Amino acid sequence: MQQQINIFWFRRDLRLEDNAGLYHALKGELPVLPLFIFDPEILDKLEDKADARVTFIHQTIIALSKELQEHGSGILVKYATPAHAWDEVLKDYNIAAVYTNHDYEPYAAKRDDHIKHKLDQKGISFHTFKDQVIFEKDEVVKDDKKPYTVFTPYKRKWYDKLKPFYLRSYPTTKYLSNLHQTKAIPVPTLKLMGFEESVLKFPPKQYRDIIDDYADKRDFPAVKGTSHIGLHLRFGTVSIRKLAADAYKAEEKTWLNELIWRDFYAMILNHFPHTATQAFKPDYDRIKWRNNETEFKAWCNGQTGYPLVDAGMRELNATGYMHNRVRMVVASFLTKHLLIDWRWGEHYFASKLLDYEMASNVGGWQWAAGSGNDAAPYFRVFNPELQLKRFDPKMEYVKKWVPEYADFSTYPKPIVDHVFARDRCLKAFKAALA
Repeated sequence: MQQQINIFWFRRDLRLEDNAGLYHALKGELPVLPLFIFDPEILDKLEDKADARVTFIHQTIIALSKELQEHGSGILVKYATPAHAWDEVLKDYNIAAVYTNHDYEPYAAKRDDHIKHKLDQKGISFHTFKDQVIFEKDEVVKDDKKPYTVFTPYKRKWYDKLKPFYLRSYPTTKYLSNLHQTKAIPVPTLKLMGFEESVLKFPPKQYRDIIDDYADKRDFPAVKGTSHIGLHLRFGTVSIRKLAADAYKAEEKTWLNELIWRDFYAMILNHFPHTATQAFKPDYDRIKWRNNETEFKAWCNGQTGYPLVDAGMRELNATGYMHNRVRMVVASFLTKHLLIDWRWGEHYFASKLLDYEMASNVGGWQWAAGSGNDAAPYFRVFNPELQLKRFDPKMEYVKKWVPEYADFSTYPKPIVDHVFARDRCLKAFKAALA
């Protein structure tokens, strides 16, 4: 009779160390076979066939495969819809239980419900665990058990609830001897999946040197003041518990607060999944967006005539990254100056950002548009010229990404006047919210 095993399903947790679901799987009595599924329902929606995120995942899976081979095991990699992939796995293996970590995005929640139902019909248990956030779902709620919808009181409760054990790592590597022993399993090539290798460079998993000076340097895009750790958080190549613990020990609340924002937006998306495509504040869906395609293209290409906006968009297009302060400026410019629907910008960021996370991206865009979880009034409109003077006073960031700015004959004139645009925005918002 075929040996019975358990499966650990990797998704947004591509590491062996300090992995909650993998730890619980390995602590069981049966050997564990790791699984990863390249899902065409996600991949086929990517327009860029050299999408750097696919390359990053593929390289990470190959590295995981080699690491597992050192323990006499391997990772089973499928290129198929989850339903079809699981049909194959269930046919080929005698499975007792499946372990994985929670994923909070709407598509993932539906996928997991479908797979759980499929497994239930076979008498196979499906166990999921919290791994990509410190607090999830209903762990940080108001006294009446309702979810917070504004960040500051959520943050206060988050800190009140935090105890050292929430930041404790899972000693996964102690139990790697319980991996299913198998020969090396081939990983599908990028070419097989219709992709090619990206030429973009991926940031290292280094952040300790950033934490101590983060509060002083984080707002200046020309300075190395941010960690670029978002890509690794997105795909779980680092542990959120390790990052939060290091910030907590260093008493660097500014850096830790950014991780709390991430928890907050994940909680919001879990409780209010409609916000992925609709305004959190429903009245904002009545705004009459101009949605001028020529102006949107100029914004995408970094040709608006506002150097800080253009520098940010060019950095994004060239590297898959944009500085956090600049993200707020370009998002405000699109939604407030150009009156273009925040969903257009969110979709563009989704196609470009290496660290794209739906919860945080949607939350950030709705914050910029005024339609999301924010107590500030809608008439907050960033002045990109003042932002430039304040956060890039020596024009170092602009000179790097918009070298022609000094040549007034080649650099475009501003696409819209700031004072005119602000007045137009306030009228449009006021009319919708009246």
